[in-house]
Amino acid sequence: MLPVVVVHGGAGHIPKERAELSTSGVTSAVRAGYVVLRGGGSSMDAVVEAVTHLENNPAFNAGCGSVLNVKGDVEMDAFVMEGKTLGSGAVSAVRNIANPIQLARLVMDKTSHLCLTAEGAKQFAQSMGVPEVPQESLITEYSRMRWRKNLAPDANPVECQMGKMGTVGAVAVDSQGNVACATSTGGILNKMEGRVGDTPCIGCGGYADNTVGAVSTTGHGEAIMKVVLAKHILYQMEQGQSVEAASDLGLACMKIRAEGLGGVITVDPQGHWAARFSSRQMAWAAAQKDTLHYGLYKGENFTQSIDVQH
Repeated sequence: MLPVVVVHGGAGHIPKERAELSTSGVTSAVRAGYVVLRGGGSSMDAVVEAVTHLENNPAFNAGCGSVLNVKGDVEMDAFVMEGKTLGSGAVSAVRNIANPIQLARLVMDKTSHLCLTAEGAKQFAQSMGVPEVPQESLITEYSRMRWRKNLAPDANPVECQMGKMGTVGAVAVDSQGNVACATSTGGILNKMEGRVGDTPCIGCGGYADNTVGAVSTTGHGEAIMKVVLAKHILYQMEQGQSVEAASDLGLACMKIRAEGLGGVITVDPQGHWAARFSSRQMAWAAAQKDTLHYGLYKGENFTQSIDVQH
């Protein structure tokens, strides 16, 4: 059963013309994470590698390809957590960083804090030798077009959130049975400057605990925060629920109590995994026992050998 890695490319509505980009993106990222695990790497190394791939892929709302805030700027959040010691690191509202997930890991590894934000995160990045990148290098024409469209007085905000998937994330269990999660996002389209969503908030955007499992979430950030979705799911697992049932219960609670839709990827220390969502779609992929699994719509679970390129 071990090792295993699962990734998601965000829950939401994905237009047909972008579906193939989403699927190829998550399968490529999960391969990268699995290579780390197969080489004896840790679950933390694997999830950071997978999410770095997604941040570097302009098809996703993280790193390059992030949605723009109301001023037309990119502000990103990211979070990592490992289940052995509950070590965790996060950054919020960061700019000019190509890979916020790597900066979040540095917060975990090099500071006594759990989260750094905005200017403080920028200063920390500089002290760690993390290069700044121009804002323009993170902005795609697609993101700018959608930002402009959403500024129009007659814009339909629901329609405008479509076509850009949310947060990206990964969960993994390594051959030692250690679990980890990583989550990264550009946030929600045309958000207020300084808005921080669920991603960098421990227990919301993700959680990892070797005694239970690991979760990475995606969807409506404010709703995820209201039900502390990642921790909620792990609590259900502590009560004896399977990874699938716990994930579904958490998403149902969020829909009923907070009127929010989303998706999650979940693993337990034995290597059982689930990719579940209440939104219309969620691009996801998993790698286990040299087999690649992936899907986009509910009920899908396509499989192929991990060594065959999609």
